[in-house]
Amino acid sequence: MANKAIKCGKMFDSTTGAVRENMVIFTDGERIASVVPAAEANCDGYEVIDLGDKFVTPGLIDSHVHLSMNGEANPAMTKPYETIADWTLKALQDAHIDLMAGFTALRVVGGNGFADEAVRDAINRGEHWGPRLMTSGCAISTTGGHADDHYGPYLNDEMNTAPAIGDGPDELVKAVRYNIKHGCDMIKYMSTGGVMSLGTTIDSQQMSFEEMKAICDTAKLYNMTIATHAHGTSGIKDAIRAGVTSVEHGMMMDEEGVQLMKEYGTTLVPTLIAAERIIVKGKEIGTPDWAIAKAEYVFGNATRNFKRCLDEGVKIAFGTDSGTPYNFHGKQTYEFELMVKYGMTPTQALMAATKGSSELMRKDHEIGSIEPGKFADVVAFDGDPIADVKALTSCSFVMKGGEVYKKDGVALRK
Repeated sequence: MANKAIKCGKMFDSTTGAVRENMVIFTDGERIASVVPAAEANCDGYEVIDLGDKFVTPGLIDSHVHLSMNGEANPAMTKPYETIADWTLKALQDAHIDLMAGFTALRVVGGNGFADEAVRDAINRGEHWGPRLMTSGCAISTTGGHADDHYGPYLNDEMNTAPAIGDGPDELVKAVRYNIKHGCDMIKYMSTGGVMSLGTTIDSQQMSFEEMKAICDTAKLYNMTIATHAHGTSGIKDAIRAGVTSVEHGMMMDEEGVQLMKEYGTTLVPTLIAAERIIVKGKEIGTPDWAIAKAEYVFGNATRNFKRCLDEGVKIAFGTDSGTPYNFHGKQTYEFELMVKYGMTPTQALMAATKGSSELMRKDHEIGSIEPGKFADVVAFDGDPIADVKALTSCSFVMKGGEVYKKDGVALRK
């Protein structure tokens, strides 16, 4: 792999939020060697990549995706003819799509059959290409909870695609260890009902505090971070007290919840796009009316508490729930527009998708900023997103680990 000199017209510094002009990034294999002003750069012996008319950022990080879901009307209903092989192929394809949109790292929070882990391992071995993946294995749920299947009771266990189901602390500890046994990097569990779960109230708490605490304590024994799906008010607050690293969605959070997030240092991953797309586009693609009604019920409060968390200095990471209805992989940069619409500056939104997400993943020593020693994960856009955040929908250059995957808007890998 030739060492490269990347000439940047504008470069986003995610450590400070500043935009630095006329900089050169030098790579040494898969890592960044140095970052210097163009006037001080000697590019002799380097492969020069001229991004002088682009806006350059660290590789973006989406910290809430579902790789084997692809934006269909009701992804909660598993197609009976699909196999783990089908899910794995979809996961690999969606990983490719996300990388080409500028996401060089993804946090995959819930999938089936350990397909995501297979894709992650194949990418890490160099057998396939794609973004860096942090995966959670199967989402942990109580019986009948948000991640459980809802097949009729007369169907046999072979139909079950949700193996990490338990009731009571002991069974849920076993569910954590089941995921760890099969190679997950982190733990994801369901505190409350959800928009796409059949027959459950979205704000209902589905785990007791004791059950949540057992999950969190066990994951921490293995030095793992913990994400929780949580819409309902009481479920959010019990999850924070139990020790989760991040609250995903957090849509019915109240003021006490905001203050608990701040007190415990918990990160919010708001995924505003997920509910908004269901409300705006769900009917068009055939999403069930009950799911659209749930999304409408929570969205107004979600935007208000997003702004409250921002105002209170709660840590916020970028995540999109890509794969949910009309929330397509490769199109999730629309979340930036929503984050700005509901209170962030474009700079804050970019910080959330770089520095903020890397810190949530405990990978900030390797990714999330353009600094010497870190992976050479660099992307570029045709326009200036600080002036117009919509520019982030047009990614023209992608480098991951010093290798160029997209240049001049053209994918170099198929």
